[in-house]
Amino acid sequence: MNAHAHAAPTAPQTRAPLDPARIRCDFPLLGRSVHGKPLIYLDSANTSQKPAVVIEAVDHFYRHMNANVSRAVHQLGEEATTAYEGVRTRLAQFLGAPSRDEIVLTSGTTQAINLVAYSYALPRLAPGDEIVTTMMEHHANIVPWQLVCERSGATLKVAPITPAGELDVARYLELLGPRVKLAAVTHVSNVLGTINPIAQIAREARRRGIPLLVDGSQAAPHLPVDVKALGCDFYAVTGHKLFAPTGTGALWARRELLADMPPFFGGGEMIREVSFSGTTFADPPQRFEAGTPNIAGFIGLGAALDYVQSLGRERMAAYEHALLEYATAALQAVPGLRIIGEAAHKVAVISFLIDGVHGHDLATLLDQEGVAVRSGHHCAHPLMAFYGVPATVRASFSIYNTRDEVDRCVAAIDRVRKLLA
Repeated sequence: MNAHAHAAPTAPQTRAPLDPARIRCDFPLLGRSVHGKPLIYLDSANTSQKPAVVIEAVDHFYRHMNANVSRAVHQLGEEATTAYEGVRTRLAQFLGAPSRDEIVLTSGTTQAINLVAYSYALPRLAPGDEIVTTMMEHHANIVPWQLVCERSGATLKVAPITPAGELDVARYLELLGPRVKLAAVTHVSNVLGTINPIAQIAREARRRGIPLLVDGSQAAPHLPVDVKALGCDFYAVTGHKLFAPTGTGALWARRELLADMPPFFGGGEMIREVSFSGTTFADPPQRFEAGTPNIAGFIGLGAALDYVQSLGRERMAAYEHALLEYATAALQAVPGLRIIGEAAHKVAVISFLIDGVHGHDLATLLDQEGVAVRSGHHCAHPLMAFYGVPATVRASFSIYNTRDEVDRCVAAIDRVRKLLA
């Protein structure tokens, strides 16, 4: 497998490679055992483990500054608001956004995509209009579009993929016709690990005057992301896959698009003035942030972003890419094992099956060996149907995984395979 420009560093490294032994010390949970075996956690595409600095940041918030944000003038309220709004600034920097005011804080990618679906797409859709997505999408980048299409009479078009798990980019671009009001695509497939050519797709969508939404849930933990360089119009991320607490995430959107979008949720803190004769709304991004947010979670997200930046995103990508190549070769040597998704450009995610063994059975028995992998449809039913399988087993790697863990995982798979043969 060749290194991909997004998955491996493109410039000479001035810092030493990551030391996985040191990294593992940052993650308290990795020291525990499961069923009497040392834990091998290979489910980071589902949710990543949290470094101590994130756990401590959440604890510090509750112990020393717990108060609501943007509501109080007392000291605790000011401290909480400053810390919370600081995360918006760090997210803008992390994503390469031109302005912090283009960052809407959400509960995750699902809320972010639904915000675009109902606030941007639905008011612009009419019978006969189209939205384009792909066969490899997570349900979060399928179901919202289906719902707004049902309401509006629009049609959802689906671009195919190849058997290797690569997007048929030519066909995707062919679908971007004059009736298309929005295009959606994942940056990285949560099942296949495939890295899609977002900059190319965005360039062609912009030529046609079609806004492009990118699901960045699986990309942000693995790749440097620069929304300006990518050229998309919306980019959604989830915190809990990025070493942060659950219930955190963000939508980046171009300022002019946000300014023209009505509120999705109504309530407190998204208004200028409320009366029974009518309500005027705050400017973006506050217009889309009704109610009390997951303040402690976002404080943890800020700590997670600082942690990632301290390690260096290029170094992280380089380490994970090398681990992916090692794990791919090791799994390919297992008799009867079939890898689902062999794109040339991938992140460290491997879905696989073993001949004659159901994925759930394999994952259950691997758990008894201390190996935590995900089994199921991975919120990607259409993709499972494309491959003609009910489920796969997915091993997803992060900076805290090691070659020794890969070896132990493969040995456990071989023991289970022989047991079930």
